[in-house]
Amino acid sequence: MQNIYTVGQINSYIKNMFAQDFLLSELWLKGEVSNCKYHSSGHIYFTLKDEKGTISCVMFAGNRSGLAFRMIEGMQVVVKGTIDVYERDGKYQMYAKSIRQDGAGELFERFERLKQELLERGMFAPEYKKPIPRFVKTIGVVTAPTGAAVRDIINIAARRNPYVQILLYPAIVQGDAAADSIVQGIHMLAQKQVDVMIVGRGGGSIEDLWAFNEEKVAQAVFDCNIPIISAVGHETDTTIIDYVSDLRAPTPSAAAELAVYDVSLLLGQLEGAKLTLNRLIQNRLRIFHMQLQALDARLKAGSPMGKIRENRTYALNLEERLYQVMTNRITRDRHRLALYIEKLKGLSPLDKLNQGYSYVADERGRTVTDAGRVSVGDRLQIYVKNGRIEAKATGVYPAQTLPIEGKTG
Repeated sequence: MQNIYTVGQINSYIKNMFAQDFLLSELWLKGEVSNCKYHSSGHIYFTLKDEKGTISCVMFAGNRSGLAFRMIEGMQVVVKGTIDVYERDGKYQMYAKSIRQDGAGELFERFERLKQELLERGMFAPEYKKPIPRFVKTIGVVTAPTGAAVRDIINIAARRNPYVQILLYPAIVQGDAAADSIVQGIHMLAQKQVDVMIVGRGGGSIEDLWAFNEEKVAQAVFDCNIPIISAVGHETDTTIIDYVSDLRAPTPSAAAELAVYDVSLLLGQLEGAKLTLNRLIQNRLRIFHMQLQALDARLKAGSPMGKIRENRTYALNLEERLYQVMTNRITRDRHRLALYIEKLKGLSPLDKLNQGYSYVADERGRTVTDAGRVSVGDRLQIYVKNGRIEAKATGVYPAQTLPIEGKTG
């Protein structure tokens, strides 16, 4: 009976065969990039093809550090890696460890060697990076005199701050003479003592940008005492001077934005600061005015004339209060006197006499109040309201024996 195998066993067997093949363990594979996808995990999935076939490839995120460009559809590349079997799907693919553009492999190797050498010499160290001035008056630009790069720099700089002066050194940026021309431009603008310098050009292939990977250019950027912004190619392009310069811009347009502060923002900030300062000054002036008024009041209160006025006012108040108290006292005493007068009038003999009564006294002037003390023949004095009458008692009648009116005793 023939042996029967599972799918997993066959896939494992094939994977083992691939693992034992020395050729497949590490090789270089050339082809055209197709179906390239950058996954959110950091892995890159793509297909290599030529006129006779295709092969699936993957570069894991841990190997992407050596990838100096972004792969696009139709790009010719050379991939270094291992061909192995993915057991689950029974599918073989290439596991890429490094990728370089076809035809530029030697240049990439030179790039990596110089990069490592300059790194070891400390030319990429952050402590050597000079800060970019926030407000610049002059900008030096080392680039080609024609092309989109210089136009973008001029337009953006003029839009952000029309008062900034731009000094252009028309350098050769491609070809055998490019490196020396760029170095000369850096030296010339450094002598002009510009505030900041932009060194760069528009995009291109690695061969087009190679002048910015030359050691002499990197050394000139490192030695320059003026802050330098590198602006070579597009965002995905990377050159040696990007690591050496004080600041890297992804494009020449971005370099102009980094170098030139937007004057409209500055004017807005100044206007806001002006309003805030005016408000603070007004508040402070109001506080000082209130303090001045308080001090003025204290000064007036503490001055001799102020004291005199204060004491005079106090004396006038006392005088008014005393007058009021005296007036009230006099009024009250007059009222009491009137009451006493009325009472006295009620007790006054004269008032009684005026009412028809009389007052009787003996000859010695003693008041006669008891009939028993008067004898017949005693002389009496009768006082009426308008005089005195001399009389003689002709009869004395006690109360029980008073004569009836009309009869004699």
